[in-house]
Amino acid sequence: MTNAKMASVSTAGAADDNTDRPDPSRARRTLEGVIGVPATEGNCVDVLRNGDEIFPSMWEAIEAAEHTIDFLTFVYWTGDVGREFASRLCERSRAGARVRVLLDAWGAHSMEKGLVEAMAGAGVEQRWFRPLRRLWPGTVNHRTHRKVLITDEEVAFTGGVGIADEWLGDARSAAEWRDTHFRIEGPAVDGLRAAFLDNWAETDSGLFADGVDRFPDQPKPGNAVVQCVRGASETGYSDMATLFRTLLQLAERQVRITTPYFVPDIDLDDRLCAAADRGVEVQILLPGPHIDKRFVQIAAEGEYERLMEHGVTIWNFQPTMLHAKVMTVDGFLANVGSANVNPRSVTWDEEVNVVAIDEPLVEVLDRHFEEDLERSVRIEPGRWRQRSPWQRAAERAVRPVKRWF
Repeated sequence: MTNAKMASVSTAGAADDNTDRPDPSRARRTLEGVIGVPATEGNCVDVLRNGDEIFPSMWEAIEAAEHTIDFLTFVYWTGDVGREFASRLCERSRAGARVRVLLDAWGAHSMEKGLVEAMAGAGVEQRWFRPLRRLWPGTVNHRTHRKVLITDEEVAFTGGVGIADEWLGDARSAAEWRDTHFRIEGPAVDGLRAAFLDNWAETDSGLFADGVDRFPDQPKPGNAVVQCVRGASETGYSDMATLFRTLLQLAERQVRITTPYFVPDIDLDDRLCAAADRGVEVQILLPGPHIDKRFVQIAAEGEYERLMEHGVTIWNFQPTMLHAKVMTVDGFLANVGSANVNPRSVTWDEEVNVVAIDEPLVEVLDRHFEEDLERSVRIEPGRWRQRSPWQRAAERAVRPVKRWF
């Protein structure tokens, strides 16, 4: 896409009469009514792009914590980032802060064992979510994929980043993954703490401690309206599936989706096509040659042809692995969190997403999207229809098992 065309996309409708603009208040009430989770007002939401911005901001918040730190993640791998996180958490625990760390037993199984021992020695309360040795075969597939950090009950982080060296840098090369995280202050912090406690409760009966957890009145330092949506690992669809479906139905002008793992079920596929059919510009940005799970990419490629026939545009990010999980709608609404657009996130895993209604915030995310498109390749419908028999065979081969991706 040319720069001129991208500019026209981002400013489309700017000169329209205000009565023709999408209604943020309607979107808010629809989401509250459908999902049953009230939104909060007065939040300040900062967009953090890539490790160069994400990690220093998280480390600064940890260093400043005086009372409590609650940290939950799926990925915690070996490397410098993992050691740095453990060191900082241990330091705050030794300084007197209550530090709780919850790690998914599958996603963090490669964590350096010495770090677990160091945290225990420093007084950090570390737990494993659903240890593999204790689970029945039918539940081993249900993990927590949530990524949450809360410091002093006042500052919270969530998004797509994992604790590993792959996320270092600024997506300048294949060694530096592309991701997006939110830093949040305001009433929405309570929703993210609840997401942590929801998983912590499976591992420890102590949810809060008198004299430690203060439950302060949250300030209102910004203008963002924020709804925290938790997806639970359960039979059937979770609230995460309902969220994706509702956002697509609400869209009137534009939907932009960035996701690393794109395996929509038939209903979501239908909704993407229906949105494009009614004139919504639907753009999907996916990983390209540096995808870390090729079999998931093949499952996504099986959906390309139908989506493009309905006018959906699909792009592959070229420089490195694209791991950001961002959706913007109509220039005023953003959906960021841990959930991918795939069966694992809408059915199998515990997730948490933040829906923010805030035009300046969405303007930043849309600008990032456009900058990512400049480093991406568009999938051309005509050329895709001529893809090789081997590619088509691979798509058919993964189709029976794609519900597990």
